[in-house]
Amino acid sequence: MKIGIYGQFYHQEAAQYVQHLLDILDKKKIEVIIEKNFLNLIHEHEAIDKNYRHFSTFEELDTSYDLFFSIGGDGTILKTVTYIRDLSIPIVGINTGRLGFLATIKKKKISDSIEKILAGHYTISKRSLLEVTIDNDATIFGDINFALNEIVVSRKNTTSMISIATHLNGESLTNYWADGLIVSTPTGSTGYSLSCGGPVIIPHTSSLILTPIAPHNLNARPLVIPDDTIITLKVSGREKQHLISLDSRIATLDNETTITLKKASFAIHLINLEGESFLKTLREKLLWGEDKRN
Repeated sequence: MKIGIYGQFYHQEAAQYVQHLLDILDKKKIEVIIEKNFLNLIHEHEAIDKNYRHFSTFEELDTSYDLFFSIGGDGTILKTVTYIRDLSIPIVGINTGRLGFLATIKKKKISDSIEKILAGHYTISKRSLLEVTIDNDATIFGDINFALNEIVVSRKNTTSMISIATHLNGESLTNYWADGLIVSTPTGSTGYSLSCGGPVIIPHTSSLILTPIAPHNLNARPLVIPDDTIITLKVSGREKQHLISLDSRIATLDNETTITLKKASFAIHLINLEGESFLKTLREKLLWGEDKRN
């Protein structure tokens, strides 16, 4: 078996769990390849006898990997996705962060969880992504022009609203007068969109969500649309530029730039332990059901 590992940080609280994971995999004689920067962090904090192989880019990965461990929080998984891309390697999210909607493996249950995963006692949750084309310019985000959670256009260096002309499959929807607009996948429905009043969507639902940020259109509400919809956005405003973000990656665009969004041609595979589910995560993370009457 061949496993990849990625993490962004190596703080003191997470150190013992990273070491524990490596010990488990080593005892089972599993081939482990660690992202280079994360391996350097481990070496800075721990005395590790074993010499691990490392990778640095997407080009160094391939479909020979059986699993890929993401150690951190949901932000780490979003970064992990930029390495995995369309390789369909199942991702195991070990939550050493805070809330963790995507990274659901509890750090204090690593031993039991890893045993179950290695024994095949898990299910795969396929998650759709969004892809962006910007005036047919492929250089802005390069080949990482996709997002697992959301793509957002928003104002820059101003307190003034922007206007976002929005078309769905070529038909005009509206001009959002707002601080910005979030286009979210079902996975991202529990992220930024939720904090702006968007609905929670079950991950396997074939839909996208348009959620305006602080809209001045008093009748503007979040809108759920089919995920085969082609979305076209064009921003105008008092400033000459605005921001666009793909999950955690941000760029600056000139106003009146045509932004086209659509469902990506590939999906990300997240591992869920048997007995775990999105509804259970809602109950645990958002405290659904925490009512004295229940």
